[in-house]
Amino acid sequence: MIKYGLPLFASLALTFATIKIIRSQPAHARLAPPAAPPSAIYTNQVGALGLVEAESENIAISLPVPGLVTQVHVKAGDRVRKGARLFSLDDRDLQAELALRRSSLALAETKLERLALSPRPEELPPAEAKVNEAEQLYQDAAVQLNLIESVRDKRAIREEDLQRRRLAVKAAQARLDQAKGELALLKAGAWKPDLEIARAEVEEARRQVARVEADLARLVVTAPIEGEILQCKVHPGEYAQAGPLPQPLILMGATRRLNIRADIDEQDAWRVKAGATAIGSVRGNSAERFCLHFVRVEPYVIPKKNLTGDSTERVDTRVLQVIFALDPGAKVYAGQQLDVFVDAGGTK
Repeated sequence: MIKYGLPLFASLALTFATIKIIRSQPAHARLAPPAAPPSAIYTNQVGALGLVEAESENIAISLPVPGLVTQVHVKAGDRVRKGARLFSLDDRDLQAELALRRSSLALAETKLERLALSPRPEELPPAEAKVNEAEQLYQDAAVQLNLIESVRDKRAIREEDLQRRRLAVKAAQARLDQAKGELALLKAGAWKPDLEIARAEVEEARRQVARVEADLARLVVTAPIEGEILQCKVHPGEYAQAGPLPQPLILMGATRRLNIRADIDEQDAWRVKAGATAIGSVRGNSAERFCLHFVRVEPYVIPKKNLTGDSTERVDTRVLQVIFALDPGAKVYAGQQLDVFVDAGGTK
């Protein structure tokens, strides 16, 4: 038993353990990828990662002053014309100030009109009557003086009375001259410097109104170009900050024709020539390819931002950005990534 049983039991245990180990191993199924990877197009080509963007480049809409958003006039996917309203900020304080400035303008214009229309027709008859009265008083004083001077015997009159009559004539003459001067001044109308001051006050009031209207216009953000709203991340009731933001309030661009911004590795940049042809394919559907038309090369080499995650990829790589245009009607979306293959052997 010891001679044959123990080795037999050990053999059976080893066989059982081996079978268990084999059965517990995971099954490696040979599965095909959901989409075939892009294949070579040209004999001599340069591969790049392309990002779809608007023909005008993507425009991050900002605003000149911060404020509370009261209305949003667009949504993602809307097509807008240049100057169309995008969203509005709270303008109640400026509306009140505008009403005050307009009332000041109306007051200044009324003052100018009053000066320009002076004198009033009703003011002339009293002034003319005053001149006539002063003239009659002067004539009366002159008659009294003539009477007293016509006395031959100077002893019959007192010297004091004679001097009073003469002074009365001079006083009447002064009142007559004053009345005539006032009538002439009234007929002459407003003084030119007074008119100039009134016009300057009106112009200043108009500039004050224009300044408030300009401040009001800044509270309404409008579209800088004709294009499509790509993103709308602003809502009524939110406080909108001015300046550059991590996430733009509204992203828009001219999408009648889309462009591809391809990142060419700096080591391959010298192989790409201006006017080179290129082919792009969307990720997940490498069978569908788009012809790309050369637009321009941006001559400044920038650090690479779109990383693939490959262990051999260097994060300090710099890339040359080449812009290609898609044919109108291509079924791609702004912000989508494409695999781009640039012909490094020839140009158009």
